[in-house]
Amino acid sequence: MPGDPSEPPAEPSPAGPLRGDEAGEPWSWSAAQIERAGVRVAGLLAEYLGGLPGGPVRRPFPAALRDAWAAEPAPRAGRPAGQVLGRFAAEIAPYPLGNGHPAFAAWVNSPPAVIGVFAEALAAAMNPSVAGGDHAAVHLERQVIRWLAGLAGLPEGSGGLLVSGASMATLTALAVARHRVLAAAGVDVRAAGLRSGGPRLVLYATIEAHGCVRKAAELLGIGSDNIMEVATGAGFAMSPASLAGELAAGRRRGDLPLAVVASAGTVNTGAVDPIGAAAAICAEHGAWLHVDAAYGGPAVLLLDELAGERAALGRADSIAIDPHKWLYVPVDAGALLLRDMAAARDAFSLVPPYLRTGEGDDGESGGGPWFSEFGFEQTRPFRALKIWMALQHIGLDGYAALIARDLRIAEYLRASVADAPDLELLAGELSIACFRYLPDSLRRAAGESAAGRPEGQGPAADERAADELNGRLAGAIQDGGRAFLAGTTVHGRQALRACIVNPGTTRADIDALLAEVRAHGQRLLAAGL
Repeated sequence: MPGDPSEPPAEPSPAGPLRGDEAGEPWSWSAAQIERAGVRVAGLLAEYLGGLPGGPVRRPFPAALRDAWAAEPAPRAGRPAGQVLGRFAAEIAPYPLGNGHPAFAAWVNSPPAVIGVFAEALAAAMNPSVAGGDHAAVHLERQVIRWLAGLAGLPEGSGGLLVSGASMATLTALAVARHRVLAAAGVDVRAAGLRSGGPRLVLYATIEAHGCVRKAAELLGIGSDNIMEVATGAGFAMSPASLAGELAAGRRRGDLPLAVVASAGTVNTGAVDPIGAAAAICAEHGAWLHVDAAYGGPAVLLLDELAGERAALGRADSIAIDPHKWLYVPVDAGALLLRDMAAARDAFSLVPPYLRTGEGDDGESGGGPWFSEFGFEQTRPFRALKIWMALQHIGLDGYAALIARDLRIAEYLRASVADAPDLELLAGELSIACFRYLPDSLRRAAGESAAGRPEGQGPAADERAADELNGRLAGAIQDGGRAFLAGTTVHGRQALRACIVNPGTTRADIDALLAEVRAHGQRLLAAGL
């Protein structure tokens, strides 16, 4: 089979005298074997990535294959690499999530930049632990962080680290904020933990904040009951007046503000909170400002129309950005940027202060302070290479052009929905559109019933029908395989949600997507839902 390195090694493998023609691959692959297998892998990559636009967005995973996998025992003997790659081609590659396809517009799952795919393989070949030390992976991560922090406008001396994604970035940032807030109140949370009877720690965020904020609050012992909801205004963005009022009320109660979480592009509606106003209010109340820029961050950092928010971003204490979202880097690749690296070191380091190297010192290792002193992970993967290679290959101007194109396609979608008599646009900023299918019969009845319904009365039957229809539409469209939308709720109404983070998506894909909405909507209505 092409790409099958089946030659036996010149010497027995350190793991035993296994040969490629007896019990799978030997441990020691020759350069020629690696190259031949690499050619096969490259062919699979080309076939998979090149064939995406012409195939279905998603194929349901076959029940028979699922059952076969469930019954398959772990292999006792190895098999040639060609056979393993063949199983990938036959059993795994045909059943992706669908996010590489130009008709995929569900969650914030971008297609991978091809050079990032190659970088992933190269990083795996080096396979370092990037906890620290003096090797290329460490210095490359420092460079990537410097680039991102500089783009965000953070001051000299700020830094950060690469993490799995915004969830870990948020958890890490809030752990640092918790340590700083409690240390100022005379509590060593690392030694004593959270003790009852002390001041109440409170997080402030809008209802649009990502679910990782609640997860972090629960994991850090803050508790979801201590997340104070800040009201939103037009476009679902945070209300500065509400934030100021909530912080002032908390101060009167004797609460300790742990942090305010603002969003530079919420994942549900794309709303961008007024970061500058939030920063000023946080400074007045001594509150940590964490900005979730996981999705919208690259747009804020690179596009002129968002220059105002970019200028404000540099006032944050911590920022989460996911290159694996709108920089099209393969998962996982998240970044946490921190204004005060010393605060993170105080929260996480297990190195005694008298042995710590300075931020600018090489120390004995020559690599400066270890990343493991600033976060939870000890063994850390080589995430920086795929970000670095993608930035080198595409460039900031190239990224700005790709993101701007995504925005134009999303605006075309929103305009198409707004102009359609059978669709209703509910929300949408950046590259997101939330809308629902509302044909004439449901639209007329729903509007009339809503107008005449007494305040506080539940939804009328036709509103329930509209919700039921749209609640089922996303799954029906996904199963159809021609397009992929997500379901969501906006103001309590069931809706469809599209997010465009694929430079390959065209207006024709949007037209086809809306045609799928109508076709499946009409089918569901004809079937009586």
